[in-house]
This record gives sequence, structure tokens and C-alpha cells, in this order.
Amino acid sequence: HAPIRRLAKRIVDVRLHQPVFRKRVLVAYEKTCALCRLRQLPLLDAAHIRPERRGGEPIVPNGIAMCAIHHRAFDANILGVDPRFRIYIRSDVLTELDGPTLEHALQGLHGGVLTLPRRLAERPRMDLLEERFEEFRAAG
Repeated sequence: HAPIRRLAKRIVDVRLHQPVFRKRVLVAYEKTCALCRLRQLPLLDAAHIRPERRGGEPIVPNGIAMCAIHHRAFDANILGVDPRFRIYIRSDVLTELDGPTLEHALQGLHGGVLTLPRRLAERPRMDLLEERFEEFRAAG
């Protein structure tokens, strides 16, 4: 049997400020992932340190430029960043055996440091990083 195709209408909230936030964060980070230095603009995001659902503001010090894989890993607490800008990978992921993507895209970042914006005012806020890093530590 072929699957039956069905469609449904969906109503979603759209964060109208998100394109401006993304643009400002990516400009601050020179259109480069702060973790792996990828410069492919279609693959770059502005990751919130404190998520909007918890009161995070759409301002550059609450954002880090990340490629799509690092953004997803950050949001899933597979990847954490401490207030000294050090990158950590969750211990179970560090010991997992998989292929080159896991090895290079995640495990290889453990212990590294973020590439930061040149302007101090655009760098991640320490208090936000501390809060988010505690969440990462609690997750794994």
C-alpha cells in the first residue's frame, strides 16, 4: 500500500524580531560559527543563550553564532559553553563510537574555546553562560 497523503492547516507564532537578532549576531561573529568557524551563511544561526521562553532577550550578548548542527546540540544540552567560553560535550556523547561527523563536529570540540566577537560589548554575557552551563551540567 502507498501511504495516504493528508494535509492539515497549522497556525504558528512567528518571532518577527528573529531575522534582526540573527543578522546582528552573525555580523558580530563575522558570519562565522563560533565553534567550528564554518562560514556558509545558509547553515548559520543565532543561538539564544537564555531561550526566549525563559525571558531571554533578542540581543547580541544573549546570542552565539552557531552552525545548524552546533545550535541543535546546544539546544539539546549535548554541547555546553562555560563562562570562560570553553566548549564541553556531554560525557555519553564523548564516549560514543560513530562516524566522522560525530568525531569531528562534536567530540573534537571538547575543551576548545569559542571564537568571540571583537567588540567586548557583543560577547556573551557571563551570567547567561553560567545559567545555561548549569542546565547543561544537570542534563548529563
